[in-house]
Amino acid sequence: MAVARILPAEHRELRAASGPRRWLMIGLLFAAVLANYIDRGNLSIVAVPVMREFAISPAAMGTLLSAFFWSYALLQVPAGWIVDRFGLKWAYGGAFLLWSVASAGVGIASSFQQILVARLLLGVGEAAAQPASLAYIRRNFLDDQQGLPTAVYLSGMMIGPAVGAFLGAFLLERLGWRLLFILTGLGALVWLIPWFMLAPSREISSDDPPASNVKSLVSWKGILARPTVWGIIVGAFFYSYYWYFCLTWLPSYLVMARGFSFLKMGAYTAIPLLVTAVVSMTCGRAADRVIARYGRAVTIRKRFVAAGFLLGSAILVVPACSSSSAVLGVLTVSLFGVGVAGGNYWALTQAASPATLIGRVIGVQNTVANVAGICAPVVTGIIIGRTKNFDLAMIFAGASMLIAAACFLLLVREKDAAAFRSMAA
Repeated sequence: MAVARILPAEHRELRAASGPRRWLMIGLLFAAVLANYIDRGNLSIVAVPVMREFAISPAAMGTLLSAFFWSYALLQVPAGWIVDRFGLKWAYGGAFLLWSVASAGVGIASSFQQILVARLLLGVGEAAAQPASLAYIRRNFLDDQQGLPTAVYLSGMMIGPAVGAFLGAFLLERLGWRLLFILTGLGALVWLIPWFMLAPSREISSDDPPASNVKSLVSWKGILARPTVWGIIVGAFFYSYYWYFCLTWLPSYLVMARGFSFLKMGAYTAIPLLVTAVVSMTCGRAADRVIARYGRAVTIRKRFVAAGFLLGSAILVVPACSSSSAVLGVLTVSLFGVGVAGGNYWALTQAASPATLIGRVIGVQNTVANVAGICAPVVTGIIIGRTKNFDLAMIFAGASMLIAAACFLLLVREKDAAAFRSMAA
């Protein structure tokens, strides 16, 4: 265990957040990211009726689906800085309020441009979620404890789209797409009540070592000289291309290419994602146990990540499936792989990063990941518009997972990660 590297400020946080309160916070972070992914995924669920109502092309819908990621990616590093500097409570509470209202705003939009603005504001609010949540886990759990809380938190990323697919399809068929946005956006605001009751109000004090003084400002040149950092960053892009293809266009694929009803689409989207959530928590805990016994946190977690990405590439087989059951089976295997990788993917970054810079490191990783979030919907929309099918788009998504696996296997190294951590020790 890397106890010797934990800073005094972290010892204080660990004591203050120990016991049930620490896990209540994980529960709140899980609930927030679940709402986060419902809100960002709602437009994917209603893409077909929105295209019909506003008479927009697949390429234009790709622009709307990617608009969220423009502001979301741009603000990752600033959001990480805010989390490192000011803590969680008020910054994240305000961000949650903004994104919930922005999501509800889509429901009253009367033009393409208004939906675009609402999606941009959604990205502004949700930018705080990842740096805030993962920084909390990094500062309150040791190396061999981080896999489970990270996986519990990240399972919200799988359960959120699953719940959103079920709930969204139900509301879409019965109430229409506008009420779907209004009810899910404003209904989530009840989360703010327990958040303001339980979230820590830690302020930066003079006896905490300011991140700006760490190792004479660990330079970006020094950070980017590390192969491990490049493995994580490049791998994040290609993994996220696959993930955001699934979140933005997979529901439309099931309706447009397979002829599913909205309710059937919701079920076929949700079931693999629920499997992913269970597998993510199981594999996160399994990695914790292996690390507790043998150490080498970076090596263990990268093996889980690479194995999961290789399984994820099974999506390459979807175009060859002739039946609905075959499609469901292949998607389940592919997203099972995401579960194997998911919790360990972010826990690996935590294990490899200096504690005083974790918010910014997560911010950089998530910026790059969400550049893929910009690319995947737009590229897919263009491909569909030109080829009139999803086959090439599926090939791009599957190949991206193979590249991501290679990045982690070849570039992420235990010794190099230890050197990176020691830069701000």
